[in-house]
Amino acid sequence: MNDFFDIPSDLQHSWPGLIGLHLREALLPVLAGLLTALPLAQLCVRLRWLYPPVLAVTTVLYAVPSLAFFVVLIDYTGQTELTVMIPLAVYSLVVLVPAIVDGVRSVPRETLAAATAMGFGPVRRYLQVQLPIAAPAIIAGLRVATVSSISLVSVGALIGNQGALGNLLTDALIYDRPVLAVNSVVTTAALALSCDVLLVLLRTLLTPWMPRGTRGAPRTGRPDAAAPALEDTAR
Repeated sequence: MNDFFDIPSDLQHSWPGLIGLHLREALLPVLAGLLTALPLAQLCVRLRWLYPPVLAVTTVLYAVPSLAFFVVLIDYTGQTELTVMIPLAVYSLVVLVPAIVDGVRSVPRETLAAATAMGFGPVRRYLQVQLPIAAPAIIAGLRVATVSSISLVSVGALIGNQGALGNLLTDALIYDRPVLAVNSVVTTAALALSCDVLLVLLRTLLTPWMPRGTRGAPRTGRPDAAAPALEDTAR
């Protein structure tokens, strides 16, 4: 069992250190993608003609293999964590933008009219009314983006040991220690599962007005489901 946690010195990290590095390389791109997707999605909601080209561009970028992305970026960012994180942030947009757009569009018109009547401007209405009601759909997108990002970080092992836990896969071959590969797979899966559970708990905390066990966003045209969220913003 000790071999499971005995990390080769060439990786310059302990097992907890690799976990921290893996989480940093995986979660920071998702956060960057979310901060980019929020205003971009709002533009797509307000300007409906903009949504199809934005979705097309993000889909095309998602189709680019991560290794090809790395090769292009190495000339500019070198063999660094940034080279791994930039593609992951771009990939997250193809999930987050549609999730936010669909969630915001699901907000009942009656709720938006009530918010406008209460004096909410466009920005305040978006932040305090539309996003809270769209939270289930947004977090559903975050769950997919986060698990995908945690998985793809391992590919960074191909560019100068920037794959965090994925580096163990390379060392498993170099040192003929299959236990390192097992460590990489098991730990990566555990991280993905843990982050997914935390996001589910976050959804529960952010949407106390939703019935327990609800998996998706509130149905369009149900002001009764959206009313508690609007009342909270008015307090």
